[in-house]
Amino acid sequence: MKNPHTQKKKLRIHKHDILTSIIIDDEPKALKSLTWELSNFSNEIEVKATFKDPEKALIYLAKNEIDCLFLDIEMPTMDGFQFLSKLDSPNFAIVITTAYNEYAIKALKKDAIDYLLKPIDRDDLKETIEKIKKHSSKSINSNKIEKVLLRFNDQLSSKKITLNTDGKMIFLDPKEILFIVSDGNYSTIHTLNKKFLITKKLKEINAQLPKEEFFRIHNSYIINLKKVKEFFKSDGYIILENNHKIPVSRQKKTIFLDKF
Repeated sequence: MKNPHTQKKKLRIHKHDILTSIIIDDEPKALKSLTWELSNFSNEIEVKATFKDPEKALIYLAKNEIDCLFLDIEMPTMDGFQFLSKLDSPNFAIVITTAYNEYAIKALKKDAIDYLLKPIDRDDLKETIEKIKKHSSKSINSNKIEKVLLRFNDQLSSKKITLNTDGKMIFLDPKEILFIVSDGNYSTIHTLNKKFLITKKLKEINAQLPKEEFFRIHNSYIINLKKVKEFFKSDGYIILENNHKIPVSRQKKTIFLDKF
């Protein structure tokens, strides 16, 4: 007959070896589905909490230690890129859950951060859990996260541009930009509700923007062509959607009109 005390001790050790995780996804069905899938591996990984609100997840992570984070990329209030940029040298594995193209994801599989394609396949999840077990917290650092985010953003989310400001990375959809104004080695990006001071010259930012949507209308200004409301030919300026007045360079007038 087995010693009950010995058996209890083994169970405790086994419990200690179970990986702890949290899930962040703004879709309730996706949260429920992944939680259920992970329950099939309950002897290996435990879901400690789920969050629809990324801000609440940040508060939780500030007070609790975990082994793994399952993170959705497409979220309205704060997307996965923005969330990861707020993490300060995380010591847990990060698994991104996404509906992005499978082939692009496979190209990024070799990085320290893993990816799961929605709907999540059980075999893929099992493989990911094995990777988490072998994961060394030392292999994830802020530089590596930044490198992976840049690659992920370039390959899977070409709609967004990457900006470094105030010690954080911002992934901005060009559609949100109204205009950009130069100030020497600095540039200020204006959206409808915010503005960002960037330590980049206008020329560098212009290279990141979709050429069919943006135009350097003046030596000091780049505008979003889709935000133009009016053009005053004789006075040489345009009015944008926010009623901001932007000068038009004489040399650029003809080219500007050709854009329309």
